[in-house]
Amino acid sequence: MVLKSICERIIGATCSSKSSVETIDNSQVPASSKAGSSESKYPKASLWSGFFPSGFLVSETYSEPSPSEKKAVYFGNSGWAAAVRRVVNSGSMRRFQERVLGTGRTEISSSDGDIWLLGVCHNISQQESTANVDTSNELAAFEQDFSSKILVTYRKGFDAIGDSKYTSDVNWGCMLRSSQMLVAQALLFHKLGRSWRKTIDKPLDKEYIEILQSFGDSEASAFSIHNLLQAGKGYGLAVGSWVGPYAMCRTWEVLARNQRETDNLAEQPFPIAIYVVSGDEDGERGGAPVVCIEDASKRCSDFSRGKLAWTPLLLLVPLVLGLDKINPRYIPLLQSTFKFPQSLGILGGKPGASTYIIGVQGEKALYLDPHEVQQVVNINEDSQETSTSSYHSNVIRHIPLDSIDPSLAIGFYCRDKDDFDDFCSHASKLAEESNGAPLFTVAQSQRFSSQTTSAPGNPGFQDDDSIAMDVANEAENNEDDWQLL
Repeated sequence: MVLKSICERIIGATCSSKSSVETIDNSQVPASSKAGSSESKYPKASLWSGFFPSGFLVSETYSEPSPSEKKAVYFGNSGWAAAVRRVVNSGSMRRFQERVLGTGRTEISSSDGDIWLLGVCHNISQQESTANVDTSNELAAFEQDFSSKILVTYRKGFDAIGDSKYTSDVNWGCMLRSSQMLVAQALLFHKLGRSWRKTIDKPLDKEYIEILQSFGDSEASAFSIHNLLQAGKGYGLAVGSWVGPYAMCRTWEVLARNQRETDNLAEQPFPIAIYVVSGDEDGERGGAPVVCIEDASKRCSDFSRGKLAWTPLLLLVPLVLGLDKINPRYIPLLQSTFKFPQSLGILGGKPGASTYIIGVQGEKALYLDPHEVQQVVNINEDSQETSTSSYHSNVIRHIPLDSIDPSLAIGFYCRDKDDFDDFCSHASKLAEESNGAPLFTVAQSQRFSSQTTSAPGNPGFQDDDSIAMDVANEAENNEDDWQLL
């Protein structure tokens, strides 16, 4: 009753002003939400995820009610749809949403501990500070590091995707945008290094501009949403529909392979080999994914057509870490992955709202949010500062680590063989500390991986580990869990 009264007051206040009638475009509706569907792909979606299309930020949304919903919503008054949309986009509704779901923003406090941001520790805790450490300088360094990360959000006004009428990915493209952020960060590390920071000086780095251009919103851009959807058709990617982290990782693998046309490694659109790490039988039987050293080496060799023994490598590790929520035993392990020098963060969020998690502070996950709607931009040499500003944010948002969806994917970038060996060392140590339920393990070859993950005392899933096996079985029997993001 309280919720109803609040909503009625908000809607009543909004409806009191005059406005024109708006038309909802049926072409912008995800197929899964249209009328006539006898089965829902999202049986576990919460009431709130249905009421608020984005779990974090409602800036703009497109939706089409079913025929039965139309009867209940319109009441014969075509102005009602426009009123509801104004309510959803109003400041009042946004404040109401934040009260229900949390603000999603945070003022960084030194009392909450140090921050690990993609492999770099920002020592801002009061306990760790000394007379030689200026906490305010540490905070400023963190903020500059955070705001230098590439933000990719919903866009509107781009050329239609394929044969569809979609000129925006609002309300359905958040997983694609989150994955673009992770891959863009890998390219930044590769071309400019981890210490790179965006400045206001001009001209901006040529490599930086080229990276942003490759993520533009047209078929001409190598890693655009248009080309991702084309590459991911075999994994169920379609215009207007949601996709899970596993399918997203495989899609990047396909896209990179399709674009490997030149013999010059430095001139390839994506000069990094991709290795998607999955469990037994390509993840179909669950279990801890195994980073196989021989497989990683083969990916590098294939990528260079046998010319190089090793190349830069992007590892993507899709995981299911629980049923409806993450099993608490995995939280410390997820925190530790951000301490890896090779860390590229996590594709994850709440059901129906994927984000790009780039850091942790205590129990909080710091993330970049793709749910802001921005006009498409054309990055060029003449207006760099204007066109690149929409690819960064100084708004620091957070969610509790234990509240993110258990379906997620972790990314790592290894520059060379030594870097990969260092990653394996960190990964093996983390597995040893997992108490029998690691995020993933490391093995020299596939023929030893099954023994490695089941041997007594070894850091794999144990036969008597009922919790881990329940997770694996659930992942096998309920593929819809992947579709929540």
